[in-house]
Amino acid sequence: MAATAPPSPLIPTLTPPETASLRNPIFARIRIAYSSDAPLLHKLIYQLAAYHRLTHLFSSTESSLSATLSNSEPFQSITIFLLEVSPTPFPDVPVGYEPPITRILNLDLPIVDPESQEFGSDGEAVVVGFVLFYPKYGMLLGKAGFHVAGLYVRECYRKKGFGKMLLSAVAAQAVKMGYGEVEWAVFSWNVNAIGFYQKMGAEFHEQTTICRLALDALQACGSLS
Repeated sequence: MAATAPPSPLIPTLTPPETASLRNPIFARIRIAYSSDAPLLHKLIYQLAAYHRLTHLFSSTESSLSATLSNSEPFQSITIFLLEVSPTPFPDVPVGYEPPITRILNLDLPIVDPESQEFGSDGEAVVVGFVLFYPKYGMLLGKAGFHVAGLYVRECYRKKGFGKMLLSAVAAQAVKMGYGEVEWAVFSWNVNAIGFYQKMGAEFHEQTTICRLALDALQACGSLS
């Protein structure tokens, strides 16, 4: 009598890696901001001013933002990249001047956004942050570049890769246009931002001091001519 064959080993059912790894996916999109985005941008810029303790200088209005964006050709003047997220994929359709940049991020935990209603954008999309930049010329480098005037990510979305996405988008556009640099300023007390920029490979010129003429001082200096 032949021996009974041993039972077949149990083969566990495995979830495909791409499915198993996306336990908390979030879909992100970076696009150029237009005049219709002025109300949301105005709120974001105010939050940026509050974070930098500069609300006493905040005089921007929705109307001024809308007018600026209406009269600015992207990448040739003031440009704003707007970052949105959604629990579902964004439609694969062109949005304005340039095709948007889309990513899928896998988070350890879902994000609880207490301001999701206030910053709702399109459908299920929510605005997360922005970066504002414009062309400059590097006199010593002999090449054009971009100056980043402001980069901001709302608090509940920080330290999840969104700031890196925004800054990388500006750098990629600079490379695409043959520019030589992207520069910006950072407050010396903002150690979190400094650490982030160091990880991005930024150089720091600590001997440089930013000078500014604004409001009455600007008027007074202009009258000297």
